[in-house]
Amino acid sequence: MDILVTNNPLAEARYRDVIQVEYMEAPLLGVLIRVREHVHSGRRLLTHPLSGSVKPNETPFKSVLVTEARFGADEQSVCIIGESVMAAQRFPPRHIPERCLQDLRTVDLSLIAPALE
Repeated sequence: MDILVTNNPLAEARYRDVIQVEYMEAPLLGVLIRVREHVHSGRRLLTHPLSGSVKPNETPFKSVLVTEARFGADEQSVCIIGESVMAAQRFPPRHIPERCLQDLRTVDLSLIAPALE
């Protein structure tokens, strides 16, 4: 079973009975760093960490799917997650009004759903 790393409570609630979910109460950068740890331990990315046209500072929510199995170093996964972490660091988080957060949770959920269904 693969692993969904997320800080999105909607994704956690929807998929916790379907797949292994690693839910984090962390900012987007924290999720990416955790995914990087998984990749460095030999797991592979199954979804792109910066999917969609959403810049890292435009949403606080991120869901990324990685393999449960460890295959050893995967150069492509290492490169993608490294570039994703650097991109998130270049775009510092900005204040997002509370009224927008539910919409951003839904956007993140819609980006990860095709990979899980």
